[in-house]
Amino acid sequence: VQFVESGGGLVQPGGSLRLSCAASGFTFSSQTMSWHRQAPGKERELVASIASAGGRTSYRESVKGRFTISRDNFRNTVYLQMNNLKPDDTAVYYCKVPAYDAWGQGTRVTVSS
Repeated sequence: VQFVESGGGLVQPGGSLRLSCAASGFTFSSQTMSWHRQAPGKERELVASIASAGGRTSYRESVKGRFTISRDNFRNTVYLQMNNLKPDDTAVYYCKVPAYDAWGQGTRVTVSS
């Protein structure tokens, strides 16, 4: 099971980023996928998840209305569109399939003016 996250970077408050995660090593289309993040000095937390067929999504309260999770089951890729970014969103972002205990290297998002 492997994940390759990309799309992070430095952005000003109010800006946007789109994260991508290419997954391999399992049947992507049949698995729920999730995005997590870990801020400096804090524990890793769940940000959003999306069901296998893409119809059901869930978000942590602090990102509702700003972040959108989506997936492309043909490309084995899950996305996280992040709008109106805030300094508190600064973290390393990881994707994961809950059924497996595996993590990628993550992609760093820094929100700062």
